[in-house]
Amino acid sequence: MTNDATPIARRGHDVLIESVDVHAFEVPTDGPGGSEQDGTLEWDSTTLVLVRVRAGDRTGIGYTYGDVSVAAFADSKLAPLLQGADALSPPALWARMGARIRNAGRTGVGAMAQSAVDVALWDLKARLLDVPLVRLLPSFHDRVPVYGSGGFTNYPLGRLTDQLAGWVEQGIPRVKLKTSRNPAQDPARLSAVREAIGDAPALFTDANGALSRKEALYWAHRFAEEWDVSWFEEPVASADLEGLRLLRDRGPGRLEIAAGEYAYVLRDVTNLVAAGAVDCLQADVTRCGGITGVLQVAGLSAAHQIDLSAHCAPALSAHAFCAVPRLRHLEYFHDHVRVEGLLFDGTLSPDGGALRPDTGRPGLGLDVRWADAEAWRVYGAHDG
Repeated sequence: MTNDATPIARRGHDVLIESVDVHAFEVPTDGPGGSEQDGTLEWDSTTLVLVRVRAGDRTGIGYTYGDVSVAAFADSKLAPLLQGADALSPPALWARMGARIRNAGRTGVGAMAQSAVDVALWDLKARLLDVPLVRLLPSFHDRVPVYGSGGFTNYPLGRLTDQLAGWVEQGIPRVKLKTSRNPAQDPARLSAVREAIGDAPALFTDANGALSRKEALYWAHRFAEEWDVSWFEEPVASADLEGLRLLRDRGPGRLEIAAGEYAYVLRDVTNLVAAGAVDCLQADVTRCGGITGVLQVAGLSAAHQIDLSAHCAPALSAHAFCAVPRLRHLEYFHDHVRVEGLLFDGTLSPDGGALRPDTGRPGLGLDVRWADAEAWRVYGAHDG
């Protein structure tokens, strides 16, 4: 440790990565009966895969959400690649990681592992320079508007309305609920929510790909006409580009179709845009290649004049999506807000319906709460 107060990265010499370690924590949900549901999936826990990268006297952190196998993938395929590499070149290392995992599988688990490592590299670089990450990135904004997201299909009506109305009371002017697991139940759910939040807030729905094309078209018209729904996310499977385009072409004019959260490589995003499949594009920093991936998607959305919405991981997305020219908003997702609050110090809370990155802390501004996290550890070990 040197007494020189100048940040290491500004002292005129290379900064090489010394170590990489990977951890995973599985946190049970707080849903009814210990589970949560959307249109196509039921789960009882959320697993956060954490990567730490050290260089000089700084440590950067990044994470993704997925199975514990993502941790093993990052540990075996990516961590050895970074040893001794230049800590100040995240995009170059991003490209090297992509080449390394080609045969192991770049999409899915591979992309999620790469995303977590890439975020850690950007966080490390910002800490080495002693600047907040939002200041290191080519930012266009100093805050990211949010929408409250949860409203799981197995919530009783009281919990459903309390959750969404609670976000509105916090000053969040747009909220989303899950739909389409049992479509016959959705009218009562939507009516209760609309009554609870009032007429002014924007109401979003997310089917998670549960519907056929004709079912989705039927519900698109009902959602818009009866409950003034303005956003219909993944009405059909996100891989059904023709079905998404059908909803755009034949659905209500004021109802936007959204997809993109399962884009792992840039070609996935390109396919959605080229097909005219969405009114608003989505990207997930923990899936699409991390911050380097988000910057690429941001360029594509700007070139095609289509807005980009951040999918989940609010503590990361608040920084990353300030660098998106055509930023729409960020999904302030109940599960991720809860897990990040349990595992980290330095998380952000909405103010005026937006998250503003903390410019008084270097990097992402996050510190792991190791003592609390140990109760949920399922991979790795903390060396103190």
